[in-house]
Amino acid sequence: SPPHHQALSQDMIVDPNHPFFRPLWVRILCVAFPFGWSIFEFSSGNLFWAFLFAVAGAVLFNALILRGPDQR
Repeated sequence: SPPHHQALSQDMIVDPNHPFFRPLWVRILCVAFPFGWSIFEFSSGNLFWAFLFAVAGAVLFNALILRGPDQR
């Protein structure tokens, strides 16, 4: 069987099975930071960066929280 990293889909930006993302608090922090930064940018009037960080947060939320790591 091939190593897990070779079996990843090409459209996957973040690998939720990477050991770095194993602790729940790391996954939550990696999702919360871009959303928090998006709020900061919005409050500063920088709508482009606010939107960019909100999209990054949404992508991370989908990969790390909704899909999450495989149960091993």
